[in-house]
Amino acid sequence: MALQEDLDRLDVALRQLLVKWDLFFNGAEKKPPSELQTQVEALIRRYANAEIRNNGERFRYQGLSARFTSFNELWQKRLRAREEGKVFGQHGLRAEQQPPPGAPLPPGAPPPPAARPAAAAEEIRVSDPSREGAAVRALYERFVEARRQAGEGPATAFESFRDLIGKQTERIRAEKGAQAVDFRLETKNGKVSLKARIVK
Repeated sequence: MALQEDLDRLDVALRQLLVKWDLFFNGAEKKPPSELQTQVEALIRRYANAEIRNNGERFRYQGLSARFTSFNELWQKRLRAREEGKVFGQHGLRAEQQPPPGAPLPPGAPPPPAARPAAAAEEIRVSDPSREGAAVRALYERFVEARRQAGEGPATAFESFRDLIGKQTERIRAEKGAQAVDFRLETKNGKVSLKARIVK
């Protein structure tokens, strides 16, 4: 019974953690949700080496643990990029390497490259789904939650969703010459759909 309750707590806390990190990266929160993350990590460690005999509970624990690992990898990558002054998912000069606005350029120096716009807060950038599992998983979790809020039925399995994102990304990159694709969710008339925006 204790395990079942802890799994319920872990499920709720993980969803809250996803929202908190999103708020932090969007600028709505000044500090990362370290306290809540510590609580989630403690729950996961509690059963990391325990023998879970019930197949359903073991499968659920493994799924929650894998989700946290995927999300945490993405959060830490974004946090490092933020601390280094880089736009997450971009390929260009770090912010501290660029001249301050209005600063004169040295004689003969070429003008700095125009910065590409960053993905909007609700968008998730994908360039190679086979290597960006955390990003695809985050997009899937948002897709599932959006369908739940819209009152739609259960979402497709993650594997099918991942394959769909992979095919769409490959097709768009090939047809449009894009380097990556920004995906976002749109809810219209009670229906949730995926929208793609090419990134040159």
